[in-house]
Amino acid sequence: MFRDLREHSSYGSGRDNRSELERYTDALVDRHLEQIDPSIQADAQKMGEFYRMFYALENDIRDMIAAAMEAEFGESWWGEKVPSAVRDNVKSNKAKEDKEGIPPRSRRRIDYTSFGELGEVIKANWEVFRGIFSNASIERVERVIHRLNLARGPIAHSGIVPPEESVRLKLAIRDWYALME
Repeated sequence: MFRDLREHSSYGSGRDNRSELERYTDALVDRHLEQIDPSIQADAQKMGEFYRMFYALENDIRDMIAAAMEAEFGESWWGEKVPSAVRDNVKSNKAKEDKEGIPPRSRRRIDYTSFGELGEVIKANWEVFRGIFSNASIERVERVIHRLNLARGPIAHSGIVPPEESVRLKLAIRDWYALME
């Protein structure tokens, strides 16, 4: 079962994009992971679908924000236009990871924000994003981000997304992209 999860880890394909080191270390944990209750493993496989969706969505939003802000304000956008609370949290997140010796996850500071903070950047710079979300008010954008952030909880924290919530999540993702049509 665990091997099945790994084989389908790439969004949109069954390719194994793991490094040789990752594949080698699988042997170190496989026998331990095989002890996990099959129902938990089945839930993990089911939740993988939602993780892939949200991973793609969240990173697409990060890319959209970074591109729009850089186009409007140049490379100095982060220090000049991002709310100080978001900048401070990013600085703290990065410092914690640096202190633990974790390799940097990204060169971009936006990749250290929480999902909710992405909404704060949009809200603080509505004059930039108004044109991107030409079909929506800031309140409508905030509601969709709020819904997505609530749906993210069980995905990010190893919970289960019940069937009715999976429908809501998919509709919220559709709503996000509809805001830009």
